[in-house]
Amino acid sequence: MTGSPSPTFDSKLFLANVSQRPGVYRMIGADGEVLYVGKARNLKNRLTTYFVGKAQAAKTMAMVSQVANVEVTVTASETEALLLEYNLIKRHRPRFNVTLRDDKSFPYLYVTTEDEYPRVSFYRGSRKLPGRFFGPYPNARATRETILLLQKLFLLRPCSDTFFANRSRPCLQHQIKRCSGPCVRLISPEEYRQDVNDAIKVLEGKGGELIDDLAQRMEQASLALEFEKAARLRDQINGIKAIHSTQSVTRNATEDIDAVALVSHGSDHCVSIVFVRGGRNLGSNNFFPKPGIAEAGELLSGFLAQYYLGREAPGEILINEQIEDADTLEQALSERMERTVRIRPSVRGVRARWLEMARTNAELGVKMRRATEATSVEQLQAMQEVFNLPNPPGRIECFDISHTMGERTVASCVVFGPEGPIKSDYRRFNIEGIAGGDDYGAMRQALSRRYARIKKGEAPTPDVLLIDGGPGQLAQATEVLNELEIENVLIAGVAKGADRRPGQERLFLPGHELPTVLPPDSPALHLIQRVRDEAHRFAITGHRARRGKARTQSVLETVPGLGPRKRRELLRQFGGLQGVTRAGIDDLAKVHGIGRKLAQSIFDTLHANG
Repeated sequence: MTGSPSPTFDSKLFLANVSQRPGVYRMIGADGEVLYVGKARNLKNRLTTYFVGKAQAAKTMAMVSQVANVEVTVTASETEALLLEYNLIKRHRPRFNVTLRDDKSFPYLYVTTEDEYPRVSFYRGSRKLPGRFFGPYPNARATRETILLLQKLFLLRPCSDTFFANRSRPCLQHQIKRCSGPCVRLISPEEYRQDVNDAIKVLEGKGGELIDDLAQRMEQASLALEFEKAARLRDQINGIKAIHSTQSVTRNATEDIDAVALVSHGSDHCVSIVFVRGGRNLGSNNFFPKPGIAEAGELLSGFLAQYYLGREAPGEILINEQIEDADTLEQALSERMERTVRIRPSVRGVRARWLEMARTNAELGVKMRRATEATSVEQLQAMQEVFNLPNPPGRIECFDISHTMGERTVASCVVFGPEGPIKSDYRRFNIEGIAGGDDYGAMRQALSRRYARIKKGEAPTPDVLLIDGGPGQLAQATEVLNELEIENVLIAGVAKGADRRPGQERLFLPGHELPTVLPPDSPALHLIQRVRDEAHRFAITGHRARRGKARTQSVLETVPGLGPRKRRELLRQFGGLQGVTRAGIDDLAKVHGIGRKLAQSIFDTLHANG
């Protein structure tokens, strides 16, 4: 039988008046929550399937039983309905829709082609800057490996513009033969531009064409007795050939293609995407969408719409299953990208191998997911027993503090749920206004800031709060939560053993004088160690970034109106920052481009900072 909607909703009256045109519908619960958003070529026919006819799947029946109202929006076309559905899902995040767990943008490789000496760098974000973008890459590691490869082959600079503009001698990258030293003009702009163009050809998949060009240049250099240049060209040819030997599957292709495969085992689903750009296989990435009420075909269709309508789509998308609205999605993506985008379920040759590669990755992803989930369930149940909780914890937060001799203290908060880390909920806190090395004060400040927001309803309240530390840190956490009147949160301090070896952790609980020591093979201890180690890693990463920024930023960069060119001239005139610091206002004002007002500002800034 079909699902029975809420008694307050008259489905017969609704269906008698609904339009048969294309559009989008929204299932609304009694409390106003948007339960589900869907699109339809014929709204009347699609909505009738929910309330009249054969039996629905259990999840669909559960959703329909909660429906208090259905809102519809008629659109001019199916494509317009698809785009509206995407925007509404993104806005409301309905719990019965297909949702992605990872919404972070993919990294790109960015070449600042507009600069005199272009830079090659890692980039994530809007691609509206001048220059060339290559990717997307499946992860940051693949992007950085490509940058390192380009440095080795073409000696391109990876340094920031600020660092580049203030060099008076080559850095270590030049000494280890990873950069040609453009910062001090050891290479002409014309020669450097040639290297940039060669690197771009590699990124575009034109390695074969580039090898022929490099061979001709090597021969010309040899005839001109420029043997060092010829040797460098020879090394570049060998390096590019090595790349091609590892990319034999894709070396004859030039298109940008994504191979997308969905594999399902019971309630677990994995979508794997293999990225091919310019003939190079850049790797793959796995996604584990929550299926909502969708069947396998609808799940893949929903995934493709959410994923590609929010990102740049390649010219071809290969899929391992037919989807009903492929033509509508093709049209929407083609209009959005202003070029043809094809979705192909049936392919041969090398494309079939890419698709098989994606399917194999998805199979492995599902198996690993199921194994991980089984382990997670066991660990959460063990934690329930250890802490005597009424239910396995659904949300765990852990705090850690990191600093170097009290400098640039950073606190981290990581969050875990039944499915593992919830990275979108991670937070870092830059600690200010306390004595250096005061870990108790730092912990109190971080907890106060975090749980004041939780008190306001800005984040869910955890079931378990872990604190990296002993009784002192535990006392701070207990006081903060009591002051904020936050209840029903179990707090535990996690302290290392006497020789700080894993497996000897001591758990301190409020009201218990003696610590709890779990056996080394305890599943609960393994989960606690994992959460604690993740908090430690996240805190150290944030602290190092903050400390590094403070140590590498020149005090001259904080002077208003003092740009890179004037800073460089100051350093050149006085032989470095120490000489600038010793100079008087009159001496500073004599430097080209530095007026007396700016000289006063420079002097005040330098001496205000000691």
